[in-house]
Amino acid sequence: MKSTRMSRRAFVGTTLAAGALAAAGVRPATAAAVPRAPSPPLPPLDPAALGAVVGDLEHPPSTAARLSVGGTDGDWYGASGVADIRTGRPVTPHDKVRIGSITKVFVATVVLQLVAEGRVGLDTPVRRVLPELLPAGFAPVTVAHLLDHTSGLPDHVGVPEPRTAEEVFRHRFDHWTPGEWVATATQGPPKFAPGTRQEYRGVNYVLAALLVDRLTGRPYEEAVTARVLRPLELAHTVMPGDDPRIRGHHAHGYLTTADGRLRDITVYDQSSSRGEGDMISTPGDLDRMLSALFSGVLLPADLLELMFTLPPAEVLMLDGSPARYSTGLQRAVVNGVTLWGKTGETYGYRNAAFSTRDRRRRFTLAHHPTGVRDGAEGQLAARVADLLTRARPAAAP
Repeated sequence: MKSTRMSRRAFVGTTLAAGALAAAGVRPATAAAVPRAPSPPLPPLDPAALGAVVGDLEHPPSTAARLSVGGTDGDWYGASGVADIRTGRPVTPHDKVRIGSITKVFVATVVLQLVAEGRVGLDTPVRRVLPELLPAGFAPVTVAHLLDHTSGLPDHVGVPEPRTAEEVFRHRFDHWTPGEWVATATQGPPKFAPGTRQEYRGVNYVLAALLVDRLTGRPYEEAVTARVLRPLELAHTVMPGDDPRIRGHHAHGYLTTADGRLRDITVYDQSSSRGEGDMISTPGDLDRMLSALFSGVLLPADLLELMFTLPPAEVLMLDGSPARYSTGLQRAVVNGVTLWGKTGETYGYRNAAFSTRDRRRRFTLAHHPTGVRDGAEGQLAARVADLLTRARPAAAP
């Protein structure tokens, strides 16, 4: 079987009902228990510059872009482009999108909640819970190794990555079970001993979702809904399961074909991304989730701290660069300002949700590049992060 797997190696305050959290089995920490180191001075927002960035749908070629900036240091929202090129309907704040790997933030949160409840340990070998999925000859891969991408699992075998729009459309309805997908990444020897290197791999979170299935006795989709979506009232966030469509108001994704036409790729089988990239949401809901998570209402302080902790300094990426992924999040240091969050992409959709740890500055970006792995997908997020963290020159006296 072939898959339209794509590379993912590229860049609100919340009022909660205590009863809803308790019903979901969440034991939150008090906000005071969460360490909050202040971020460096942040520049004032530049609405004209932000508007120019969001309005540029040529770098990279895109059909729409939305940017929401929040936090105690100022708010801003801007959008450009259309949600549907057939009707010309402008994109709105409430249009749903595929959020790709931002799904991992939700899954990591639920796994850490299960750790807090004593239902699994971070040092528990995955084979103890899912004995049928990882070969007995592998060195023990633990829950922690999955969550911070230090598992060392082999590369996928027999899973081509499409390089043209035509190849994407040819395989858009290929369907995988989670077990079939994991099996493609267990056929060779491990790439490194678990915990010694870091390599960003979606299959880690496919396994993490399967852990949630087994530990809770219910599909991971139900666990995320009960433990995160419902308590936070994320009404526009969807666990699609096997449904390849996006229900309700949404922004369409498109790819440019060889003849220069834009072809709609919105309807797409996400089965190979279950638990690592299959969720649907809106920028507003993603901001609400990140703000709630960072404020400490979803996790005890010691486990939340793991989301802001990179592996030890000696654990490097495969290319020799420093590790940049923590438990469920990734770190980006831009102009001396440390941002934590996650990027996410799938064909026709590119997203970023980041915040300073103290939540003084947050941003969520949803845009719709039309290329297929052309290396330009991360340009817009990089420009936004630069604008939101770069000090402006002082005015001449």
